[in-house]
Amino acid sequence: MFRDREEAGAKLGMELSKLQLHQPVVLALPRGGAPVAVEVAKALNAPLDLLIVRRVGAPGNSELAVAAIVDGQPGDVVLNREIVEAYALDDDELRVLIAKERPELERRCLAYRGNRRPLSIAGKTAIIVDDGAVTGTTMKVARS
Repeated sequence: MFRDREEAGAKLGMELSKLQLHQPVVLALPRGGAPVAVEVAKALNAPLDLLIVRRVGAPGNSELAVAAIVDGQPGDVVLNREIVEAYALDDDELRVLIAKERPELERRCLAYRGNRRPLSIAGKTAIIVDDGAVTGTTMKVARS
């Protein structure tokens, strides 16, 4: 275990530095992933940016992701098929759930990034950092 997110990030950064990655760019999933990612970026001497993703919770259980949406033009949606099937959600129900979360995603984009454009990761090694995972849906959408 780690004392805190910073220690976890420093140790992860040390391990990643051994890989000699091609032009690494560290992308933090706020909020919890940011302190981890800062330390990873320091260890790799790499640029740091945010990757803003919003979980779409299951009906009656907002912590259980049926999907995740990511900012961008166009934005992207990744479904957690197992959870969608377990809740027997149809396309219309999914659209409603996703639409409810879009304003919060947009609010977070403005709050965290303002008018600054995301860093380009074309031709680079993107390292996506969070502080944990429950279903993995957020990380799946982040990597797409």
